[in-house]
Amino acid sequence: MRDIIMVFKALSDETRIRILKLLEKRELCVCELTEILGSAQSTVSRHLRILKDAGLVDDMRDGLWVNYRLSKEEVNHYAEDILRLISTWLNEDPKVIKDLNKAETIDREDICARTLR
Repeated sequence: MRDIIMVFKALSDETRIRILKLLEKRELCVCELTEILGSAQSTVSRHLRILKDAGLVDDMRDGLWVNYRLSKEEVNHYAEDILRLISTWLNEDPKVIKDLNKAETIDREDICARTLR
């Protein structure tokens, strides 16, 4: 029961749903997610930690960046099922569409360079 409760708690926040919808399209780093969502880096990191603890996202180091993606590990078998369902939901939602459009235009190196200044 603990696993399913973790998944549903992770899904109980709009920002975390938006993150999952973004990660359906491609891997993103915290800087990119911060830029797209218009949230503080610490806030985005906290949301990512909750999603990771629920088994919904994975992280992996890529040089200077830590990339996040939808989980490919079977940490929580409820996570796999719910990710499959979420991929069919909210595809016409205005916020999701706006986020995805913004994700198309961002430049990781530019964003991260501004963050380091």
